[in-house]
This record gives sequence, C-alpha cells and structure tokens, in this order.
Amino acid sequence: MNTTTTTKPNTEQLIQEYFKKAKLMQLATVSSGKPWVSNVWFVADKDMNIYWFSSITRRHSIEVMRDSHVSAAICLPQTPADSPRDVQLEGSAELVTKPSEVAIAMGYFIGRIFSIHQIKYFMADKETPHRFYKIKPTSIVLFDAVNFPDQPKQEYVLDTKNK
Repeated sequence: MNTTTTTKPNTEQLIQEYFKKAKLMQLATVSSGKPWVSNVWFVADKDMNIYWFSSITRRHSIEVMRDSHVSAAICLPQTPADSPRDVQLEGSAELVTKPSEVAIAMGYFIGRIFSIHQIKYFMADKETPHRFYKIKPTSIVLFDAVNFPDQPKQEYVLDTKNK
C-alpha cells in the first residue's frame, strides 16, 4: 500500500524565503491621524527585523521619528491569474544610530540593493542625507493561497523575548 504523507509548509520559512525574494515594500506611517504609504527598498535579517534606507527629509522618515508605529506590505510581482501571496506586518520603527548596527544593515544592502559606493554617496548627500531605519515587527501575516489554499491567512507568532 502506497501512502503519501503531506506536511504543511513552515510559515516562518515561507516568510523568510519571501523576504529574500522581495526587495521593495510599501511602508505605512501616520502623523496627526493621517496615513501615508511609501515604497522603500528593504532587507530582512534572520530575526525578521526589516531594514530600509531612505532620506531623512522624506515624509515617511520624518513621521517615523514622531510616531514609531508602522505597518508594511510586501508583494512579489503577480498577475490576476496567480494565486495571491504576500506578507503584511506591523511593528515599531526606529532610526538606526549605533555604528555596529549601521554596519550590519549596510552589509545586508551591499550587492542586494545598492553598492557600497551608492550607499556612501547617499549618506554623504548634504541636501538629502540617507540613513538606515529598522522595523521590529510585532505581528506578521503571510497570505499564501499557494501553500495554504484552504486557509491562506497565516499569522506568524513572533518570539518577542529574544528581541
């Protein structure tokens, strides 16, 4: 008798794979009750912290400094014929200021998003200096009709003790 055992995919692994494939996210900030959405280049670390690089003069950068609560959506290119897959998250954002953490964020970006020369150029720009920002997610939802066709919404529980 031939029996096939199927196991559900690991939600954490699917989210990590998604983060590795995607490079652009929609970042939502808020100021005085008014929401704002911006596209930003991002990378994620093994703990699912999200880093992005942006000018300190951009509206979303200014708003993060006033209110650290953010949300984001990450979606790979799709067509209407594709089964939907994306990641949404919410968390707390901050400007990365520690030199050691800036170096870590820079290491993730180099070669994946920008070259070291581009990063240094943007950081040194006098009119629109760029800095790294970080989101510590408090909630992550994977919406994946490919791997979870019967229940595509998969909430990922974060281990906040180690963050």
